[in-house]
Amino acid sequence: MKQLLMLSCLWLSCTALAVAQKIASPNGEVQMQFELLKDGTPTYSLSYKGKPVVKSSKLGFKIKDDENSLLNDFEVIEREESTFDESWEPVWGEESEIQNTYNELAVVLNQKPTSREMIIRFRVFNDGLGFRYEFPQQENLGHFIVEDEKTQFAMTGDHTAFWIPGDYDTQEYDYTESKLSEIRGLMANSITDNLSQTSFSDTGVQTSLLLRTDDGLYINLHEAALLDYPAMHLDLDDENMTFESWLTPDVTGNKAYMIAPGKTPWRTIIVSDDARDILASRMTYNLNDPVAIDDTSWIRPVKYVGVWWEMITGKSSWHYTNDFPAVKLGETDFENATPNDTHGATTRNVKRYIDFAAKHGFDGVLVEGWNIGWEDWFGNSKDYVFDFMTPYPDFDLEEIRDYAKSKGVEMIMHHETSSSVRNYERHLDSAYQFMKDHGYNAVKSGYVGDILPRGENHYSQWLVDHYQYAIEKAADYEIMVNAHEAVRPTGIARTWPNLIANESARGTEYQAFGGSKPNHVTVLPFTRLIGGPMDYTPGIFEMDISKVNPENDSWVNSTIANQLALYVTMYSPLQMAADLPENYERFPDAFQFIKDVGMDWQKSLYLEAEPGDYITIARKEKGTNDWFVGNVNGETPRTSKIKFDFLDAGKTYIATIYSDAKNAHYKDNPQAYEIKKVVVNNKSKLSQRSAAGGGYAISIMEADKSETRGLRKL
Repeated sequence: MKQLLMLSCLWLSCTALAVAQKIASPNGEVQMQFELLKDGTPTYSLSYKGKPVVKSSKLGFKIKDDENSLLNDFEVIEREESTFDESWEPVWGEESEIQNTYNELAVVLNQKPTSREMIIRFRVFNDGLGFRYEFPQQENLGHFIVEDEKTQFAMTGDHTAFWIPGDYDTQEYDYTESKLSEIRGLMANSITDNLSQTSFSDTGVQTSLLLRTDDGLYINLHEAALLDYPAMHLDLDDENMTFESWLTPDVTGNKAYMIAPGKTPWRTIIVSDDARDILASRMTYNLNDPVAIDDTSWIRPVKYVGVWWEMITGKSSWHYTNDFPAVKLGETDFENATPNDTHGATTRNVKRYIDFAAKHGFDGVLVEGWNIGWEDWFGNSKDYVFDFMTPYPDFDLEEIRDYAKSKGVEMIMHHETSSSVRNYERHLDSAYQFMKDHGYNAVKSGYVGDILPRGENHYSQWLVDHYQYAIEKAADYEIMVNAHEAVRPTGIARTWPNLIANESARGTEYQAFGGSKPNHVTVLPFTRLIGGPMDYTPGIFEMDISKVNPENDSWVNSTIANQLALYVTMYSPLQMAADLPENYERFPDAFQFIKDVGMDWQKSLYLEAEPGDYITIARKEKGTNDWFVGNVNGETPRTSKIKFDFLDAGKTYIATIYSDAKNAHYKDNPQAYEIKKVVVNNKSKLSQRSAAGGGYAISIMEADKSETRGLRKL
């Protein structure tokens, strides 16, 4: 790792510091200006290649029970500039090395009536701006409650936005594409049912928010390093086209409880005139601290299958019996209960998945519904739901453990908290130790339903602290965490790479709940994945859910080729082959791509991208010379054109192309695909049609001449 740090402190008079403070990115293309208004209100503005991105926008806080707040009457008493340049190696990621280069301006403000100090720290990268508030140790500011954060993002026009409704409890929505001025009229129809949801505004939306301007700029608004602070939403003033931060409140309505010294998360603005640069940005990770785990050798990518999709579709159940309307752990008699014959987590069924994983080279098997309590786990405002250690009578924990070990397969634990957070924290140490005792190195945690303590929200400060506590506690036990229904990631995985994945968005499960828009997967990499990888659970081959469960008439809005491409376009070091084993056995040639595709990458190239329409990504697998390409397409069929100039010069490769058949369509003919093998080199070009809701996937392996005989050269 190479580091260069240059620091200069400029001590100037208050009069001189009252003028605008400017700072540019290392390449000069991103420029930020800080300025105090006449009343001492701090503001900033941002431009890219001379084009305005964010107009003059106010900064500050409304403090509860404080007439002065931290909004105005400031003067600049100090400014500090520095530059920073380093490269660092992620434990896992989309590339093996990340460049972290920025110019920094820290403005020290003093509020004249109160003598309080606040620092606003700006970091300008080649791909955008990050800024945060800092509160140094001081006599006149100790404990305080943030009633509202008043950070503004004043847009330059009525941009096109890719948005989901602002909500304190869920991000599991389809994206809406509209003008900013249209959000208010579309909000009601965009809010679809969820097991826990709390909307707050007719114009409130969530980050990560993607915007596209009429003059060709792409803008992403988000936050980084969300720690000990509530998640930020954006509330739009649609008359002035200005967003203002809207923090998730707690049960009392308070937003953030702060202590000086302290700091907020970073507010981030990624900007480019090329959509591909948004996908390539690592600014969110760079605004987080370096890895906090000394030995990361136990953290590794995992490809897995699981007893899950059969429950999501309704073919099987999580619960063991229908005998009990309520369950009390330690008192309900499961040994004498009547099995319901639909329970998925049986020893026999789990062994079937273990055999399948071993046969096809998968690392692990996830099992949901293995532990007592699912009969009344949801909707009863019940504190003591699960103990995370007691299996149902038909799940032989030791036998499964030993069988999996004999097959070289790891088991993945499932902890559904039922959003009873206090209960989960009560059991965390014993549950994690139980995992280690039985050979489980990874856990999928869930937070379905309304939060207990009652009235709390999934994205409030208290819950953000809980999710972080669970991650850090897991690291003590060398356990990887895949958190579902938790707060959306903000680059925390740089510091805590055992957070190997999150859900925090509308995943594949919704394809069994009525379907998602076919272009959903062309938006998520521009929004949700900016902060970290998603356990999207791709790989569905049977699109007609009624063939899995006759009582479920849902349809997966995707083609098989599209599902294959997701393993490349939806980056995650944790990848699931989510469908039933028997559906993969029906299409073994297509399944081969899922078996082959890498999960940890040396390099990623973003070949084509337009949010809502298409994404094409090429990735080189770490430790090999193999490349994989994925293309996902929206509702309009198109022809993708790419070059293979990323391949090594002078070498020959065999490309196996998995593509939509000519008559493929996500609704009418989703299982129509073609597979062809061709010889390629770094001068080859490909013109490939993608169907509506379709795409293509390519594996590219270096080959010698004997292996290429009889194959067409592309």
